[in-house]
Amino acid sequence: MRRPEHVDTPPERPLRNDPAPPAMRLASTGTILHGVSVGEVLGVSTLADARLIAGGDGLGRIVQRLNVMEVPDILAWVKPHELLLTTGYPLRNTPQSLDRLVTDLDERGLAALAIKLGRYLDELPGEMVEQADRLGFPLILLPNDVGFDDILNQVLTDILNRQAAILARTEEAHRALVQIVLAGGGMREVTAEVAGLLRVAVGAIDASGHFLAAAGEAPQVARLREINAPGRTPAQPSGNGHHASVPIVAGGHHHGRIAAYSVHGTLTPSDVGILERAATVAALVITKQEAVTAVESKYRADFLRDVLTGRGGLRVAERAQAFGWDLERPVSVMVAEIDPDAEERPLQDRMCAAWQASVRKHDPRGAVAGFSHEVVAIVGASADPARVARDALAGISDGTFSTGLSRVASGVDSLPGAYNQALKAARVGRQLHGAGAVAHFDELGVYRLLSLVSDTDELHSFVRETLGPLASDDDAENADLRRTLQALLETNLNVAETARRLHFHYNTLRYRIGKLERLLGNFTEDAHLRLNLTLALHVLRMRGI
Repeated sequence: MRRPEHVDTPPERPLRNDPAPPAMRLASTGTILHGVSVGEVLGVSTLADARLIAGGDGLGRIVQRLNVMEVPDILAWVKPHELLLTTGYPLRNTPQSLDRLVTDLDERGLAALAIKLGRYLDELPGEMVEQADRLGFPLILLPNDVGFDDILNQVLTDILNRQAAILARTEEAHRALVQIVLAGGGMREVTAEVAGLLRVAVGAIDASGHFLAAAGEAPQVARLREINAPGRTPAQPSGNGHHASVPIVAGGHHHGRIAAYSVHGTLTPSDVGILERAATVAALVITKQEAVTAVESKYRADFLRDVLTGRGGLRVAERAQAFGWDLERPVSVMVAEIDPDAEERPLQDRMCAAWQASVRKHDPRGAVAGFSHEVVAIVGASADPARVARDALAGISDGTFSTGLSRVASGVDSLPGAYNQALKAARVGRQLHGAGAVAHFDELGVYRLLSLVSDTDELHSFVRETLGPLASDDDAENADLRRTLQALLETNLNVAETARRLHFHYNTLRYRIGKLERLLGNFTEDAHLRLNLTLALHVLRMRGI
């Protein structure tokens, strides 16, 4: 006994006028499925005398392959979307199981079963016909004078012709879309071309759900925007028409989607194939735009870095205007530094985008540029820099950055000093208040004065001279004693309050005070020494700044 003869055809999609096309694919798999419906198969000349016995609701099932049933264990060989042909020979001894056969074939996604009666089976059991009707599984009675080879040849020819026509249409659309990109077109031209080809509304939507471009009849475009509003799950049939979308992927990153909506008829998988080509072209557009943006961002960052380090050269204000910046007015400088333990590169890109959006909102003439590990923004004195910083921080959901704000700078020449102020405020603010801090230079108090000391070696020398052995962490007890000293100075030597804060017994604290005085001197009586100790502890707290 030989295996059932199996004929594979290239997969195909249904036409627009199919009674019931299969479920839409919502994402590109890289495979184009083509086929013809069971109803269309019945229209070929070799099946002119064929008769549908049952399963009329399944005439829209798609036929992609044909198979001939010659052995009883056919279930091991069938594939989805097959039209199974049989003379009934394998079924002649088991007519009682034919109703179960229909269920098994339907569960495997078979398109239809076509059978010849009279030679091995005189009729189909009523249970089998009833089950086929319940499942919408087409049972077709074949004329006895038609050979299986004639059916195979004609149906395969129809499938291949359909595939060729659909592929030609898709390729034509692809060439037109590529030509748009080569001619310098963007998302607007891509969506307009696809809308014209499919006669539907088409939109390009970014990863955050905002429309980049849309084209088509106004009512359909409005409905498309409604379906794809942020927060909604798109790509489901809706309203009087049908909707589909495919992702835009470039460089392994998801950049959004191309979506279409038709109020006039069903979007076929062939239409979705054209949307997939449009998504590929849209990925090219995005890649090109990102490359241009990256170059422009580098020029902006290099120029702003030169300005903030005093190397801007001549005509700085005029060159800034080319970027849309106004640096001649009174401005404030803000520096945002990524907090430790964050994935710097991905967060840096999102942080820069968040700052650009915030500055654009509060001061369209403000300047924003991303450096290696920070973002610098310059806004007019009329804008509230703290609010700008908070809005930028709110735009980041998976990381934090600390922000420093400078005093108002009166002109381009004052920007380097303002930049240093903002940078120190960001770093001191993080030390004092933790990740995500927003600190103004004027609010740093004594830390502002300490940060102005450029000779850090002198600061560390002052700490060693003032704190002695407590300046280092060589002994684990040193940190504990410094914490006790800090609490005493903060409470103005109130022993009872210090004991309560540190959860010490009163006598234990008195013992520790004695030990501290033996190491540091009689600070309980010497106000000048207490000031020095306080400053030394502040410098230690600013370690690494």
